[in-house]
Amino acid sequence: MLKKIRRFFLYLFLSSLVYVLITKFIEPPITITQITNAFGLGLKRDYVAWDKMSYNIKLAAMASEDQAFTDHMGFDWDAIEKSLDPKKKKKKSKIPLGGGASTISQQVAKNVFLWQGGRYDKYIRKIPEVYFTFLIELIWGKQRILEVYLNVIETGPGCFGVEAAAQHYFKKSAKNLTRAEAAMIVAGFPNPKKFTARPMTRRVAWRYPQILREMNNIETDEDVAALLN
Repeated sequence: MLKKIRRFFLYLFLSSLVYVLITKFIEPPITITQITNAFGLGLKRDYVAWDKMSYNIKLAAMASEDQAFTDHMGFDWDAIEKSLDPKKKKKKSKIPLGGGASTISQQVAKNVFLWQGGRYDKYIRKIPEVYFTFLIELIWGKQRILEVYLNVIETGPGCFGVEAAAQHYFKKSAKNLTRAEAAMIVAGFPNPKKFTARPMTRRVAWRYPQILREMNNIETDEDVAALLN
């Protein structure tokens, strides 16, 4: 029995490793979140390569969702500590409104390899999320992680990826998004079904100017510039 259990976990490890290696070069065919949405709002997506995405959308994603992206190895321990400490929550954080303890790397691990957690099953998901986050940090690297993130993230009602969002909201390709348009798309990430760029919801109208300011603040960082340029 113990031998079978060991063999089972070895199989899981090897198969997960192979899939991570494959998706370093090939876009994930489909995610669980995309499948569940396909039966309701439909599924609009069009994966695009790194050089087919606007500099602005890459910068906006980091400015809003994970300003420490180029500095950590998958986990922002400062943000995690603040999220667990009620006193520190009240203090001004490096993470702007809309961001949080979950990094871009963790979101990719969850979106590509796992599922969106509910109120209780998110605790079950945490262990494999940590595992896949470490794997993609080691195997993919920052550019690939951000590229996949911008291709699989939910960006609007039935839309996944920045190309689908750019076409849906602005009738243009993701490569041609302006700073303001990129910030508007990212401003809806907490709940893209509810917070839309067009018609612009109150939340997006309030949030996207903040993202624009954060974009100005972080783009002079040497590590950010090295990743995006």
